[in-house]
Amino acid sequence: MPPSAGIRLRGMTESGTPAALPDAAPDPPVPGEASPGRARRSLGRRIATWLYPRRRLQLGMLLASPLGWLAIAYLGALFILLLNAFWEKDAFTGQVEPFAWSLDAFERILTNDVYRTVAIRTIGMAILVTVTDALLAFPIAYYMARIASPRIRSMLVIAVLMPLWAAYLVKVYAWRTILQGSGFLEWALGPFGVESPGLGELSNAWLVLSYLWLPYMILPVYAGLERIPPSLLEASSDLGGRPGTTFRRVVLPLVFPALVAGSIFTFSLTLGDYIAPDLVADAKFIGNVIYDNSSLGNLPVAAAYSLLPIIIMTIYLFVARRLGAFDSL
Repeated sequence: MPPSAGIRLRGMTESGTPAALPDAAPDPPVPGEASPGRARRSLGRRIATWLYPRRRLQLGMLLASPLGWLAIAYLGALFILLLNAFWEKDAFTGQVEPFAWSLDAFERILTNDVYRTVAIRTIGMAILVTVTDALLAFPIAYYMARIASPRIRSMLVIAVLMPLWAAYLVKVYAWRTILQGSGFLEWALGPFGVESPGLGELSNAWLVLSYLWLPYMILPVYAGLERIPPSLLEASSDLGGRPGTTFRRVVLPLVFPALVAGSIFTFSLTLGDYIAPDLVADAKFIGNVIYDNSSLGNLPVAAAYSLLPIIIMTIYLFVARRLGAFDSL
């Protein structure tokens, strides 16, 4: 008998078709049986609880990946490069023979006066550039930290940082254009009867390298001067100390670690530079000799000569650390 109007049977829609049955309710969890998600959460919680008091282990796990990549990509490649210094080069084929141990490369460097002359020239230039930048950077940094108003100080900081925004080669080629014959320097000095030195003078490398690395000296010295409390300068003045005495006994000892910190950059960058000396002075530095030997396939000599700046900078950094320079970086 068909259903009467307005009356709908249970489980039927208004059109008379069977209605969809609701999904069956999930089975209740069995007592004592943990779900997979809860098991994973409990395992992660146990690991976190175990790691929480072990701070050194947490730091080691955090740094394992980047330090591992550094050890493989950088230190590993450096180790293989330096290993070439102890390998022999075949006299007939010119190929390096791995694991054919020899000290011929070191003997050649120690007995040839050219390598000694290049090393002395490079180290002397690094010292000269470092001293020059220190003498130029200190008055600039002192004015920025102690005398200039906040607005002028901000402008000077931007002026110091602005040369770093330009590419290294752009700045070197700009100086090459200035110093070369018929360049800007000759045009400026011509009316006074002074000729341009050209590109064959070693002093060009000193001038250009001092300009390139000067910001790396100004910034640490400026930071070191800012950390000196003004009360110390006032106390020295109250005790009758003259400006020169205050500078020698108060300012200079406190800012000396910052000077050493800046010298790490100027000394190391000059020691390893080989582009600027070649472009503006036509002079050979340690980097030029290493590059020339590696280009000619003489890897044992290039690797053996590479040990020299590594040893020098290792000693330099050890001394700088003893002087407290790392605290000023």
